[in-house]
Amino acid sequence: MRDILSQIVRWWEAGETFGLATVVETFRSAPRPPGAAMAVLGDEAVGSVSGGCVEGAVYELAREVTASGTPVLRRYGVSDDDAFSVGLTCGGVLDVFVEPVSRETFPQLGAVAETVREHGPVAVATVLSGSGAVGARRVVGPGSASGSLGLARLDDAVDDDARGMLAQGLTGIRRYGPHGERRLDDLAVFVHSFAPPPRMLVFGAIDFAAAVARIGKFLGYHVVVCDARPVFATARRFPEADEVVVKWPHDYLSSVTVDERTAICVLTHDPRFDVPLLEVALRTPAGYVGAMGSRRTHEDRLTRLREAGLGEKELGRLRSPIGLDLGARTPEETAVSIAAELIQLRWGGSGRPLSGGSGRIHAPGQRT
Repeated sequence: MRDILSQIVRWWEAGETFGLATVVETFRSAPRPPGAAMAVLGDEAVGSVSGGCVEGAVYELAREVTASGTPVLRRYGVSDDDAFSVGLTCGGVLDVFVEPVSRETFPQLGAVAETVREHGPVAVATVLSGSGAVGARRVVGPGSASGSLGLARLDDAVDDDARGMLAQGLTGIRRYGPHGERRLDDLAVFVHSFAPPPRMLVFGAIDFAAAVARIGKFLGYHVVVCDARPVFATARRFPEADEVVVKWPHDYLSSVTVDERTAICVLTHDPRFDVPLLEVALRTPAGYVGAMGSRRTHEDRLTRLREAGLGEKELGRLRSPIGLDLGARTPEETAVSIAAELIQLRWGGSGRPLSGGSGRIHAPGQRT
């Protein structure tokens, strides 16, 4: 939908009603991911839901939905033996939600488009099927929400989940009971996040970095591994990383944009690399800056950073030794401790065992 947003907003601003088809779920080797969209107004179509396999059928369905005003959830699966009937020749399956869109059915579209243009985070939650009002929509931002899915309790549950998905740049279906119960699946809600995934910058091409890259991808980060040594910084050694960069770490960090959602993990524990790198990192707005090393290494590092001109406020942002105290030993266990610290920082948890507490598990506004 991001790719066709400018066109459909023009239709919306002109007062047109058009059909919007969105891929909401895929199975096996489907050609387009959830969030891929096609819009149809009369004889004109923009976007794609399948790369060509079922475009014709979805085009016709979008025209029908525009005329009827009734949204439809349709599954497209494997085509017949000749691979010429409507279906996916790749063997995949995709679910497509087709809905009529106008100023009346989607009054927040203009505001959503403006937020996306300004690179702000926003999520659109839509009821797909079940006991709720199919097509009902709620627009959720980090600190705001508009529209309703029918019930306040359902809105609250979806708000929590949508904000959690938005924080990770995730798009997909969440299922609830009729009143927002997460243990049930009477009702399917599609949450479309308009936000790039947060970035995890991992410095130091070592075995610990490979484990951190894997868990970073699992948590939804766009993972970059950087090291100045080309023999170690290779895509083969870090297959889970989205990018592997061969460059002096501080030079690379100085060349990229860092925001509050960025996690910086310094795993070099070598003063030649980590002191110049941390001097740059602690002056960025990164939400997390952690560095590996013993407590002795940490104290030496602090001394060097003070000599480089960093103040106590900047040094107070450094999480070193990196990770929560889980007793981790192996690279994989250390990666879990780092991931745990990232999650704790994001949601404000105590880090204590849940079995030792009482009352609510999640504070208001936190995701379950």
